[in-house]
Amino acid sequence: MSDSAPVPDFDHPPGTDLWVFAYGSLMWNPGFAFVEQREALLRGYHRGFCIYSHQHRGTPERPGAVLGLDRGGSCRGRVYRVAADAVPGVLDYLWQREMAYRVYIPRRLRVKTAEGDVQALTFTADPDHPQYCGSLGLDGTAALIRQGVGQSGRNVDYLTSLIDHLAELGIRDRGLGELAARV
Repeated sequence: MSDSAPVPDFDHPPGTDLWVFAYGSLMWNPGFAFVEQREALLRGYHRGFCIYSHQHRGTPERPGAVLGLDRGGSCRGRVYRVAADAVPGVLDYLWQREMAYRVYIPRRLRVKTAEGDVQALTFTADPDHPQYCGSLGLDGTAALIRQGVGQSGRNVDYLTSLIDHLAELGIRDRGLGELAARV
């Protein structure tokens, strides 16, 4: 995409800063320049292994599961403020990173921070996408994680690394802990 082309499915006002909500690897590896970061709380969605992985953590024959924001609950994460002049390039980057399979829906959602609420670009799981697996329950998701091995490695290692990274940031996710206990 060129800097002048709008990013599909997300209309951001030109010339304004952009907030981006991070709940997984974007927290410790954003991959883009930002001018401010804050701890944040998103209500109405929770962090969960709700996306089938057919490439990075599994195969089409033996899928794994990767992280997404699924409906219900809340999620502690971070928000990053991107300067207005950097927004087109950051949106291009995020679309390449997060939207390759169109399994997420980009939304502008209200996120709470200690300094006040912000409207942030948030990638939520699309429950109508064929790769959505959020209705499998803990046992079904644990089975996917146990079996999943893809080009980025074992699915179990992805879960363990995620929990470790969250702990380093002071975030304890009870749902992920329950999932790890079943894996």
